[in-house]
Amino acid sequence: MNRVYNFSAGPSVLPLPVLEKAQKELVCYGDTGMSVMEMSHRSSAYQAIIDECEALLRELLNISDDYKVLFLQGGASSQFAMVPLNLFGKSNKADYIQTGLWAKKAAKEASRYGDVKIVASSDDKVFNYIPKVTKDMFTPDADYVHITHNNTIYGTRFAEIPDTGDVPLVADMSSSILSQEIDVNKFGIIYAGAQKNMGPAGLTVVIIRNDLIGKAMDICPTMFNYETHSENGSMFNTPPTYAIYICKLVCEWVKENGGIAAMEKVNKEKAALLYDYLDNSAMFSATVENKEDRSLMNIPFVTGNDELNAKFIKEATAAGFVNLKGHRTVGGMRASIYNAMPVEGVQALVDFMKKFEAEN
Repeated sequence: MNRVYNFSAGPSVLPLPVLEKAQKELVCYGDTGMSVMEMSHRSSAYQAIIDECEALLRELLNISDDYKVLFLQGGASSQFAMVPLNLFGKSNKADYIQTGLWAKKAAKEASRYGDVKIVASSDDKVFNYIPKVTKDMFTPDADYVHITHNNTIYGTRFAEIPDTGDVPLVADMSSSILSQEIDVNKFGIIYAGAQKNMGPAGLTVVIIRNDLIGKAMDICPTMFNYETHSENGSMFNTPPTYAIYICKLVCEWVKENGGIAAMEKVNKEKAALLYDYLDNSAMFSATVENKEDRSLMNIPFVTGNDELNAKFIKEATAAGFVNLKGHRTVGGMRASIYNAMPVEGVQALVDFMKKFEAEN
């Protein structure tokens, strides 16, 4: 069977060269005589894998020695609790910008441990824009400010990083990490579930500034304390070994293809292809009207007719364009075009949409 064009929001498409290399090394990794899945995480062979993965992430994202890179489990959803449990301590206050379902869940979880203020929200328009914020809107003595950098469901992103002054900025970058150039030094913590742009489900990467480690609340469980994982090289318990190995292969692929600057260039080209068609189509339209707020990774669109949406999804699937159904809170369709989705895949989708529009 030929491979389809997979527009899933996550777990999502992986680079074909990564899958082929993993296939080649599946049964026997190097000269170890075993699969990475069988390997002890305490072995020197595995230590080399996790060390290389960290080194590649540091190189690609230009992460300084002021930050630790942690390989954790529990998805980004675990970070909704880990962040407040580790950062609440001085004022027990945090500011959240609410730009989607996941941002909402993050704020709700944090409110269990301290005083959470919703500084701005786009809930009034089904999260189809990024609210404007200024430095004076933030709580001066807050322990941190939290944003969801890219909103997978609603197709929005922060084109500009908010200025929070001396208050640490925490960002969920699950669906945008490795897709565009960012200045890590603007953040106290960046966390990301790997299953969108970095690898398979099961791995969560946390990039945390050193001075934010070791300040956990007394009630913080050992496994939720960043210090636990920092002091043990992400090996306090068995890490998601195979997911980290795939993440390493993905990072190699990104580096071999020009690094993050090259990824961003191609991602802008792909997004422009689809948005340009949507903006000029008589049938399809993007749900995010404000162009500066539009995501490069996740593009929701609709026809305005539920039956036509369903027909399009059915015919698209039959034609090899899969996982295009939109999230239930938005409806319609959504094309997730992460790093591994080639330009040809987006062009083929646009061509199919033009054909569908002409026939319907």
